[in-house]
Amino acid sequence: MAGKYPSIALARCRAWAEVIPLFASSAATRKIIYTTNAVESLNRVLRKTLERKCSFPTEEAATRLIFLATRNQLAMMFAGRFDA
Repeated sequence: MAGKYPSIALARCRAWAEVIPLFASSAATRKIIYTTNAVESLNRVLRKTLERKCSFPTEEAATRLIFLATRNQLAMMFAGRFDA
C-alpha cells in the first residue's frame, strides 16, 4: 500500500497513536462512531436537498421534501430491508 498510496501510508503512520485507541474500544463504542458517520451522511443529503430550493410556500412543503429525501436515503442505505 505504501508504494501505491505513499501520502496515505505516511498519514496513517503519523496518526497511528490516535488510531490505536479506536481498535481498543468496545464494539458498542465503535458502533456509535460508525452510526455518527451515517447520521452525518444523511444530514449532508438533507442540506443538499434543501439548498436547491431557496424558499418554500409553506412549512408543510419543506417537511414533505425532507421526508422524501430521508426516505430515498434510507432506501439506498438499506436496500434489502426497506420498502420504499
